[in-house]
Amino acid sequence: MKWVGPEYWGNRLQDWHLEDGKAVCKLSGANRTLHLLNVQKSNDRTPFKAAVTISILNKELNTANEALYGMRLGAKGPFNDYRSAAVFGKGLDIAIDPLGNLIIGDKVIETKIGELPKAVRLQIDARPSRSNYQLSITIKNPLTDKQLFPKTEVSIPAEELTGNFALLSHVNDNKTYDKPSVAFSDWQIVSENMEHIESNLFGPICFAQYTLHQNKLKITAQLSPIEKIKGHKVALQTQENEDWKTLATSSVTHSGRAVNFSIDQWDSTQKTPYRIFLEIPLKNEIHQYFYEGTIEKEPTDVDKIKTAVFSCNAHHGFPDNDIHKNMSKLNPDIILFLGDQFYESTGGFGAEYSGDFDDTCLDYLRKWMMFGWGYRELFRHKPCAIIPDDHDVYHGNVWGEGGKAADVSEGFGASAQDSGGYKMAADWVNMIQFTQTSHLPDPYDPTPVKQGIGVYYTQWKYAGLSFAILEDRKFKSAPKQVLPKEAKVWNGFITNPDFDIKKHRNLPANLLGERQEAFLNNWVEDWNNDTSMKVVLSQTNFATVATLPKEVLTDEVVPSLYIPKKGEYVVGDKPTVDMDSNGWPANKRDEAIEIIRKCFAFHIAGDQHLGSYIQYGLEKHGDSGFAFAGPALNNIWPRRYWPSNVDADKHTYENPAYIGNNEDGFGNKITVYAVANPYNTGLEPKIIHNRATGYGLVTFNKKDRTIKTECWPRFVDPTLGEKVQNPGWPITIDQLDNYGRKAEAWLPEIQITDGTTPVLSIFDQTEVLVYSIRLSSATFKPKVFSEGKYTLVLHNTESDKKKTIKNVKAKKINKKTIKLMLS
Repeated sequence: MKWVGPEYWGNRLQDWHLEDGKAVCKLSGANRTLHLLNVQKSNDRTPFKAAVTISILNKELNTANEALYGMRLGAKGPFNDYRSAAVFGKGLDIAIDPLGNLIIGDKVIETKIGELPKAVRLQIDARPSRSNYQLSITIKNPLTDKQLFPKTEVSIPAEELTGNFALLSHVNDNKTYDKPSVAFSDWQIVSENMEHIESNLFGPICFAQYTLHQNKLKITAQLSPIEKIKGHKVALQTQENEDWKTLATSSVTHSGRAVNFSIDQWDSTQKTPYRIFLEIPLKNEIHQYFYEGTIEKEPTDVDKIKTAVFSCNAHHGFPDNDIHKNMSKLNPDIILFLGDQFYESTGGFGAEYSGDFDDTCLDYLRKWMMFGWGYRELFRHKPCAIIPDDHDVYHGNVWGEGGKAADVSEGFGASAQDSGGYKMAADWVNMIQFTQTSHLPDPYDPTPVKQGIGVYYTQWKYAGLSFAILEDRKFKSAPKQVLPKEAKVWNGFITNPDFDIKKHRNLPANLLGERQEAFLNNWVEDWNNDTSMKVVLSQTNFATVATLPKEVLTDEVVPSLYIPKKGEYVVGDKPTVDMDSNGWPANKRDEAIEIIRKCFAFHIAGDQHLGSYIQYGLEKHGDSGFAFAGPALNNIWPRRYWPSNVDADKHTYENPAYIGNNEDGFGNKITVYAVANPYNTGLEPKIIHNRATGYGLVTFNKKDRTIKTECWPRFVDPTLGEKVQNPGWPITIDQLDNYGRKAEAWLPEIQITDGTTPVLSIFDQTEVLVYSIRLSSATFKPKVFSEGKYTLVLHNTESDKKKTIKNVKAKKINKKTIKLMLS
């Protein structure tokens, strides 16, 4: 099978297969390792032996510049965690080269063996000697047990052997050969005192994520590549008293090695333990594996619903143990991952864009499995929404143009992205969408787009909240395809300094597309299922909250920009014109904001690599809703916001000068309340500590109808209180603040006399919705934006009783009341 087993982690996944009981390295390339997960060498100085049989499969490598096969001892990663070591671990390599020479670290010992037999046995006998280990290394012919070279003795500092054990196939010939290099078998590690930790196993059930929506459970389990094992069975089981009940069964057939279960009429009033059960026949035994979690009771009776906000997860902090540790202290009810669950560089080796289709799937799965390996404890027991973004589909930027195929004739870089559409094959895009989104509620309109690429935009109703989950990349126009040629667009940036994008506000371009606009127009009026507050989730926000040095035309310089000291103001910047954000196209951005403010929706987004909290403006600053873009978990692109039209001399860290009304590079009105700019913390590693990394928490108080947003830096202890949050946070607003447009007239006060909380929808004389909201109290004074007559519709969603009142006059001063009963 295309996986060696739960005891192992392969770098890369597609490079290690199990064939006839041997671990075969399917590619002759650099630094291919297979790490043992459940056995580590501790600091304890106990003798141990390690041995493995190496079968040489690629005889063409005898003249390679550098090639070696063997074991890596004491592998350690950037963090003291076996997972960090398994992905990035470096250690002491003890191996042979194609000519039979013995390699010990940097030393090459010429053995003069000459041509190797078909297989060799590499044996290491390690004995402690004071602060060192004395290693005796033997190379044998496994068929004859004859030594091919005299035993070699070497002394190694003991600390160098602490860590992971791994197998190694390393061919560094300035290229890779699409041909198997070696096969390993009969790997033995013998010691009286070695750490053996069964919980370190990963797979064949890797993780699972779920949502509950109107008493429907959808859960997706991510499995390892076990599909070739005939007769395997995957099941969803729940615990009732002491027994486990099977609700559904399936098998691994999908190219993403994921299995989705959908259960109707779920009892959401109680907490239910679940497990994913896998049964596989191996040899003459039936092996069983389990992954356990909890389907939480839907907290409909809880006033405060806490939502964790994550995005932009590079591998710099992998396995990111601090995130789960600190977020657990905040105890969220809902988990949100809003894009870039990984990057093309995640785990090293870059991305495999073409070639064998299944290899590209496995290339993706290694990155996706790293994401789950690090973060699965966050959503093992909590409902979780996940939205794939551009890097999840191997794009730096993606303008989907309705799902068309991008032009990759000049490669997979910026030119392909600027052509619009998807660089990767449609089946591959569908594969990643299935793994990341098949647990979401059913799509609003499941009709595929071009190339048969599926959609997942939908509504998720949970705990009195209604989330509109958008795909703000899939339908969006590519800037190069709609802007005049003189703009000289490159990677979504205008490289002609004389081109003024603000003069091209009303382009015939798409942002969300007609289908999602229709969805939103329906969503703003849907308050069923006791929805009391509305939230938009998207990959990015409807503005560009970022600046760059005035002389810079693209954002290529971002990773190398100066990181200021704490409290320092960076001068000389201008707003960016980054068309990867939803600030462009500006006219469609306005239309989207105009729709979502009609239900007083709060907006949460990812993507920006810069935590920010703003209020949108259309005709005037502050006339629309609020938006929180969460900070990056691991920031490869540390954007910043240092507008120049401020008094920088008055800037302090606690009271930033950039707060207030402003415009982004497209002329979009924004009111800035807080930004988590990078600053030099003096801590290591800088790539994590100096790039404003962190996460967010948004608390929706359904009783008071308030929304509290918190923005936490990484590694700070949340129990220390709000003082350790990023400057400007926490921020609390009222639900009604999400339609900040000032009243020009007032309708009569609504008085509900029977204790119900109906939905009020107001329509103008042309039957266009002005806004819709669930009342939070017995009285409500509706504002409108011009005098005249309106239609009021009050709907008790529990009893489905409606009351329509037409020709209600709005006045500058209105002292009238309307009393109603809707029970």
